[in-house]
Amino acid sequence: MQDRARATRRSLLEAAAHLFVEQGYARTSINEISDLSGRTSGAVYFHYSSKEKLALAVVREQFAAWPSLADRYAAPGIPPLEKLVALSFDIAKALRDDVMTRAGARLWAERRTIDVAIPTPFAVWAAAVTRLLAEARAEGELADEVQPSGIATTLVCAFFGLYDLTEEMADREELSDRLHQWWLLVLKALQARPEPAALVARALAYHQPAPTGNHSRRPGSSGYREGRAMTRFSP
Repeated sequence: MQDRARATRRSLLEAAAHLFVEQGYARTSINEISDLSGRTSGAVYFHYSSKEKLALAVVREQFAAWPSLADRYAAPGIPPLEKLVALSFDIAKALRDDVMTRAGARLWAERRTIDVAIPTPFAVWAAAVTRLLAEARAEGELADEVQPSGIATTLVCAFFGLYDLTEEMADREELSDRLHQWWLLVLKALQARPEPAALVARALAYHQPAPTGNHSRRPGSSGYREGRAMTRFSP
């Protein structure tokens, strides 16, 4: 793909993500995506053919970022439960600050209104959490009664439920604080020798989220305009 076409697709994707976050899939039109991105509606249809395909591209873009989060804790020497907690704070920060991640989450929540199959992140995350819990079991970190596969699904569901309800009932800036409180409760049941406050503190020392770049800036903001200055009027 040529650089100009790649830049066009990127600007359309980012504009769509911002609008999906702000007003949802059903209330977002192709014309609004065109206006916000500075591209023509013809460019939208040329690159994505429909709003459904654009929504699917946003979700896939979100999924593409997940492996890099997990890879940051692949180094040996970090205990599995500390990896799990640190990774959860990375995901929480992305859900709070990164528009592509937030758009993907909202589109999945609105999947029944979208005439295309929206993939779910939960199976991937349940598998990742199962693996970390199994490693914790092998290293003697896990309480005897905890079964990794079953508990992993419960943890993933509870985490995303915490995110959804924080979005609905409180300021999304509170997500990290609520996640901290959640882990203090959950680790008492997970750990063979409970020390939840100390483990969370160690995990937060590893937790150094990568910058989100322009993903957190709405098209039309000064920072975004500077980043798009050379490509805004490309077809």
